[in-house]
Amino acid sequence: MTEIKPGRFNSITDVAGIRVGHHERIGDGWLTGTTVVLAPPEGAVGGVDVRGGGPGTRETDLLDPRNLVERVHAVMLGGGSAFGLDAATGVMRRLADAGIGFPIGVEPGQVVPIVPAAVLFDLGRGGGWRNTPDASFGTAAYDAASDGPVAMGTVGAGTGAKAGGLKGGIGSASSVAGGLTLGAIAAVNAVGSCVDPATGVLYGLPYGLEDEFPDISPRKESPATEPGLNTTIGVVATDASLTKAQCQKLAGVAHDGLARAIRPAHSMLDGDTIFALATGVGPTLGIAEFNALLTVAADTFSRAIVHGMLAATGAGDFRGYLEG
Repeated sequence: MTEIKPGRFNSITDVAGIRVGHHERIGDGWLTGTTVVLAPPEGAVGGVDVRGGGPGTRETDLLDPRNLVERVHAVMLGGGSAFGLDAATGVMRRLADAGIGFPIGVEPGQVVPIVPAAVLFDLGRGGGWRNTPDASFGTAAYDAASDGPVAMGTVGAGTGAKAGGLKGGIGSASSVAGGLTLGAIAAVNAVGSCVDPATGVLYGLPYGLEDEFPDISPRKESPATEPGLNTTIGVVATDASLTKAQCQKLAGVAHDGLARAIRPAHSMLDGDTIFALATGVGPTLGIAEFNALLTVAADTFSRAIVHGMLAATGAGDFRGYLEG
């Protein structure tokens, strides 16, 4: 993989068959949301790597390469801490209604949709501590899913997110190289900062492709105004044909991109979790080709984080990076 370009939308939906939907609620004590990443109906080979010390997850053990199920049908990213995992149930119901899932019985519709999930901490940021996503959020995000441009910033799982002393949000990016496409989506909600305190420049800016990011003045970050309980979560997806073990490795190396764009990363107060999906439309890869894909995954995840920070608009007690 030599020349790398962004895809049509510069988002994870540039991977054919991947769709993304958001649902959020803002105001009257609410500041939270849910994001759903949908695989093609036949599912995608999945993997996961959990690095943070305080994760909130669902169905991650299922993705261990030693275990039975090969394909997942969606990934749910959400706010609400552990309460927000309930949103995955709404996604499961929609998939089951469509007959999509792991076949269990002999009759049509006897399936169990596989929906791994991860949540971030945003409790109380809208004012109401127990105002958290439930199954209806997952249903609404599923219904909103499309294969078009991904809305970024203060939407979906990024609605109540913050990064250091700034507003965090949803970001996405894609890379096309060597006949393969890889995309990433991140909900940026970190105990650490995305901003170099010495310069005010976003750590992830050097990983941008040519003319990807605007020429912006450095911005200083205000100190965080609350105790650090956070978590950055996301998904990388590719059209390559990968095994579960390769997907697990892909998710793990994507964490390198997280650590380049957020400092410190993977703290005991973060639940940093990244999923990987491989749709299998493209070819299987030799060692050299797979190693190149890993490098692209790390850089693309860094770029997704930068897009999330640039798109985030102020909410609660936090201002966006571009809001001065």
